[in-house]
Amino acid sequence: MSTLENGIRHSPAIHAPGERQITFSQAIHEAVSEEMARDERVFAIGEDIAVAGSVFKVFVGLFEKFGPERVIDSPISEAGIAGIGVGAAITGMRPIVDIMFCDFATLVMDQLINQAAKTHYMSGGKLTVPMVMRTTLGAGSRTAAQHSQSLHALFSHIPGLKVAIPATPYDAKGLMKSAIRDDNPVVIFEDRALFSQSGPVPEEEYTLPLGQADVKRTGDDITIVATSSMVYAALEAADRLAAAGISAELIDPRTTSPLDTETLIQSARKTSRALVVDEGYRRYGVTGEIASVIADGAFYYLDAPVRRIGAMDVPVPFSPAMEDLTIPNVDNVVETAKAMCGRE
Repeated sequence: MSTLENGIRHSPAIHAPGERQITFSQAIHEAVSEEMARDERVFAIGEDIAVAGSVFKVFVGLFEKFGPERVIDSPISEAGIAGIGVGAAITGMRPIVDIMFCDFATLVMDQLINQAAKTHYMSGGKLTVPMVMRTTLGAGSRTAAQHSQSLHALFSHIPGLKVAIPATPYDAKGLMKSAIRDDNPVVIFEDRALFSQSGPVPEEEYTLPLGQADVKRTGDDITIVATSSMVYAALEAADRLAAAGISAELIDPRTTSPLDTETLIQSARKTSRALVVDEGYRRYGVTGEIASVIADGAFYYLDAPVRRIGAMDVPVPFSPAMEDLTIPNVDNVVETAKAMCGRE
């Protein structure tokens, strides 16, 4: 389980020999299955999630276990699915709304932003919308411009929504369970490239607080803040930086709303340098918000301006060679970190 050190909570290592190892996909499956068994108000609805077990097979077996009233195949209508979710949540259920790709989440903007996010406020606290919308993000899968975006910044911008973006199986399970139990609408973004990623996940019950970052690696010379699949790029970069004599600390925010500003600032004050890496578009994105938080809170401790690496501000190309150029990679992180530390 997690440990506490200097006020910062650390989860189990990315790789922990001897502990039970399951995939990211299995961790999500376990979280949903356990919460459906625990609370009969929890149900899932989405396209091809029942008999087919979802297009990415995350829900395989849930239809057989819980039946057609709790694992529901929907028509191809993201707006309809989300609307059902909002209504069900307001009337006492705890729906999990499955949106296949976050690119398609643009079709649920009214339901999520104008209804789910504002109902508690507009009802004077009398109504809640305990709904989870889970969706996928990430480029690199050769699915072109309409299936490869990382749009988590759009939802992080909206008051009333919580946004989780797990990187490890441990985090995925703990955050999903917390999201299902939360009385606020929560959007969970899962990188499809991570579904087969294995990691330690305890068999015993646990949850992770929404709004608590995790230190994936400690260091002294530079703080690297990375999200989702970029955590793994940053970990590899940290190994290469260590070989060059640079000690990198890696922070995974785990949620972009709420954002654990205290952990980010504390780390940047310790290392005196900060680099933010996120696969979303760089312009008006998560990297800009996190960089601003660090610059405001750690300004007098910084030896260099906060730097950020995000996706290029272009539609994701279908060409594999071009697609790979548009998203951050290990070389980007290493080169930028070395430059910030004066080791070019």
